[in-house]
Amino acid sequence: MTTANKITIFRVILIPVFVVLMYLQFPGHQWAALAVFILASLSDMVDGYIARHYNQVTDFGKFMDPLADKILVLSAMLLFVEYGRFPAWAVILVVAREFAVTGLRLIAVEKGRVIAAARSGKIKTMLTMVGLCLMLLPVPPVVDLVCMIAIVVSTLWSGCEYFARNRDMLAR
Repeated sequence: MTTANKITIFRVILIPVFVVLMYLQFPGHQWAALAVFILASLSDMVDGYIARHYNQVTDFGKFMDPLADKILVLSAMLLFVEYGRFPAWAVILVVAREFAVTGLRLIAVEKGRVIAAARSGKIKTMLTMVGLCLMLLPVPPVVDLVCMIAIVVSTLWSGCEYFARNRDMLAR
């Protein structure tokens, strides 16, 4: 098992820890949850760097790394929906974009092409992680709104870019 894959597994283990900390109502539980979320988010950058830099790219990592990211992000968003701080329609847009881009990538693979992560997708991920971290802080509702708008706009923008750049995959 590579170092990068161990870090990915560590991130997967952190997800239920984050969720439990969000549910437990003890003084400072949100700070503890924020620390775990930040650690999980940073581990994504670290395992990606290690995998590429030290030639540790594996099929397991290609599958599990993006899955872990999606589960972490959706866990936070769904908790915020439950707390009335994030609208369900916004989560639906995020999930729909993820399914659509994944489907596009599957079609491309069948046609012998790999669709690498676009710059807009990386910006979307960064804005999403930062926005969710901000929402984990004791902030006024306007911050939640700004974060939600940034997440939704970057999600739609990156999804549109993936399809615009790869429209030939659907045309054939």
